[in-house]
Amino acid sequence: MKNRTFSLVVLFLIALIDSIGFGIILPVTPMLLMEVTGSNLADSAFYGGWLMFVFAIMQFFCMPILGNLSDAYGRRPIIIFSLLVLATNYVIMGFATSLWMLFIGRIISGIGSATFSTCNAYIADIIDEKERAQYFGMLGAAFGLGFVIGPVIGGFLGDYGTRVPFFATGAMAFVSLCVAMFVLPESLPKTHRRPFTLKASNPISVLVKLSEFRIVFGIIGVMFLYNLGHHALPAVWSFYGIEKFGWSPREIGYSLGVIGLMMVIVQGFVIRAAVPMLGLRLAGILGFSFMIFGFVGYALASSAIMVYAVMVPAALGALAGPAMSGIASAQVGPSQQGELQGAIGSVMSLTTIISPPMMTTVFGLFSGEDALYYFPGAPYLLAAFLTLLSLALFVVTTRGMALSPQPES
Repeated sequence: MKNRTFSLVVLFLIALIDSIGFGIILPVTPMLLMEVTGSNLADSAFYGGWLMFVFAIMQFFCMPILGNLSDAYGRRPIIIFSLLVLATNYVIMGFATSLWMLFIGRIISGIGSATFSTCNAYIADIIDEKERAQYFGMLGAAFGLGFVIGPVIGGFLGDYGTRVPFFATGAMAFVSLCVAMFVLPESLPKTHRRPFTLKASNPISVLVKLSEFRIVFGIIGVMFLYNLGHHALPAVWSFYGIEKFGWSPREIGYSLGVIGLMMVIVQGFVIRAAVPMLGLRLAGILGFSFMIFGFVGYALASSAIMVYAVMVPAALGALAGPAMSGIASAQVGPSQQGELQGAIGSVMSLTTIISPPMMTTVFGLFSGEDALYYFPGAPYLLAAFLTLLSLALFVVTTRGMALSPQPES
């Protein structure tokens, strides 16, 4: 128990530092893009969407490989590799003087971005299936806390230059790398490992194999639709705040910090009480419903005060993520947790390929000078519709489900 608690604390710190680094750069990314490209805000949003696209296309192909490698060689080496890649990416972006350098940084990052998925597999190694959703929520709380701290820091550092937050993020990723190298023990016993084959590690092969598990396959479909909508938040939030409310980098940082604080409260505390009381299925249904309400609220908000008011119920949408992860993880055995998380990560990256360009394009169409109808909140209405579809599929997939793991084939 003592070793397990220590490992969980280290995982929390790694996830926290990683998410702080991610949050730091959000307030200044629009300004960096405008600085590097010489474009206006709407065009920079377009470039920002395509930066996410190239990151996601690399992640789509590499995540199953990294997940299967973690099943073969352990979680710790993959976490270390991922953090090293992230640190390199942020340094490259900090020095970028052209758009192609930014694209190189995101390509490198996409190849090795597996920190959270591998941390989830680590949790599945050491936590009983009945408690996993709560501990998946713990990682979500770390991500949320990083969103409290990171954007606020990024907003302040942005006052000293658009590059400063990127170098700070690179330094944080390096600190996280050192933590993983020197104090994180391995979680996957050699008896639970399985041989790695490249042929079985492509996204299609992994998904075909997981299609044998009906509930897992359905949940992956739910995650696909849910994340298609959810990417509207990181993809257009900064641009939306600037366009609709005239927010500065510091005000963008504050708003993201409040969102992160709400996530911490829900995923760190509410989930631990709600999941045992409601069960995974009902917790998921409520989470999707609150998320739909949140997206509609953001789309229709006419003032910053309304945006902040919507954040409170929208935060309860965070119930959905751990519920989905807990249901999927309970369906497979210990030697397939990395493969499962790799498949989930690959599908999630596919949503990143599709969603950010789609959301930023919708934002540009409804906020640019030539917009037929001015409505900067349009991406959030689209996100609400996609979340509604994911809720419908979740209800169908989990009807009459059994949460005991199915035997490995």
